[in-house]
Amino acid sequence: MEKRQQFIDHISSGYQPKGPYIYLGAAMYNGETIPEAAVKVPLKMMNRHGLIAGATGTGKSKTLQILAENLSEQGVPVLLMDVKGDLSGIAKPSNGETFLYERHEKIGFPFETKAAPVELLTISEQKGVRLRATVSEFGPVLLSRILDVTSTQAGIMAIIFKYCDDNHLPLLDLKDLKKVLQYATDEGREEIEKEYGRISSASTGAILRKIVSLEQQGAEMFFGERSFDVKDLTRKDENGQGYVNIFRLTDIQDKPALFSTFMLSLLAEIYTTFPEKGDSEKPELVLFIDEAHLIFDQASKALLNQIESIVKLIRSKGVGIYFVTQNPTDVPSEVLGQLGLKIQHALRAFTAKDRKAIKLTAENYPISEFYDTKNEITALGTGEALISALDDKGRPGPLAATMLRAPMSRMDVLTGKELDEIIGKSDLAEKYNEDIDRESAYELLTEKIEEAEGERARKKAKSERETVKESGSRKQTKTEGAIIKVLTSATFIRGVMGVLNKLLK
Repeated sequence: MEKRQQFIDHISSGYQPKGPYIYLGAAMYNGETIPEAAVKVPLKMMNRHGLIAGATGTGKSKTLQILAENLSEQGVPVLLMDVKGDLSGIAKPSNGETFLYERHEKIGFPFETKAAPVELLTISEQKGVRLRATVSEFGPVLLSRILDVTSTQAGIMAIIFKYCDDNHLPLLDLKDLKKVLQYATDEGREEIEKEYGRISSASTGAILRKIVSLEQQGAEMFFGERSFDVKDLTRKDENGQGYVNIFRLTDIQDKPALFSTFMLSLLAEIYTTFPEKGDSEKPELVLFIDEAHLIFDQASKALLNQIESIVKLIRSKGVGIYFVTQNPTDVPSEVLGQLGLKIQHALRAFTAKDRKAIKLTAENYPISEFYDTKNEITALGTGEALISALDDKGRPGPLAATMLRAPMSRMDVLTGKELDEIIGKSDLAEKYNEDIDRESAYELLTEKIEEAEGERARKKAKSERETVKESGSRKQTKTEGAIIKVLTSATFIRGVMGVLNKLLK
């Protein structure tokens, strides 16, 4: 009994925030769920980033749902990356199944059903608010990192952007960028080399191939206008609840380059747009990146460095980023070290590689006198997790094997009709779903090339007319000269004189 009370005191001392908090569940000890050992995360620490990890079917998505709906309830907007398509149910209240009430009875916390205000976003052909960005907004540095070009090719990208800026050629979509690259090594080669230096056709060819590769993953739907204003992610409804912006990604699981491109551009735009916040009572925005390995799997070193830098710096803007993945090793160690809240669901030890991964995972958590962390990770049930969170002062709290609360919203996907209803009521859909194709670099350069070709054709026709005229003049002069030559020749004169002599006799 004394050990049990020590455990309660140990957990309570680490999870008793003074300000607003999110209740996650009750800690477990020796197989018993103890309601007095409540696990609460300070709301002000939710911008310190986090990790939700665990094997398939252990409850990661439901944990994400719990955090998102509770943040929304406390006025914090959320952006969810819904890769599997199972998060849209947050827009509807829970069906209130019996087992949910039974779970909450165990943890000593009342269960209620509640929906969150939702916006559905997309960068593909799925229904939702269209998210776009222009090529100009990416800039040459970020775009070069996304395309993973060489330093020489990155220099050419810088020249291309400078040329377009100097000549008022808007770079809106990939069609514009390809047109300028082609122009730089063809019709506009002399013009650009004179002002900016030589551009290798081999380098522009390599860049074009990488752009085509990105296009094959559907990037042409992302680049363009109207550009999405990231401030629209921070909206609240009439009741003061933060909107849960669900980014629908079910059709780009096999397009990691496009996913990385979007994520990096979004994070960069948020970082440059949001003002410095420092420490405040609650975050401005919290992002949850489901299936986070999609970002890191095929990312170049330059891209990874960019992501790591933004993760380190974006906290000061009041923005929290939470990575959801099967294994913590999916996330680079440099990023993992920046994460304040760690929620570890069960891992399964089927192979030697699995056992090694579990051992490494256990070492990422605080040492506890109440748990054998390595064994605890494999013994957790569905909806249970090891939790380590920061307290009000940013210090790591004690490790707590926790029975998590249930989501207040529906743990299922919305029907097609329900999705249409949400999109139909969306103010953002009206704002962003209009297709805009204004005059940009492609049209302006095409017009310039056509004018140049027309001018060349006119000059050629004029030159040909002058050549024909000159040729006729020369022919006439030559004929006259021949006649004169004949008339003035000695033979001709002797002949004429001979005829005259005969006539005179």
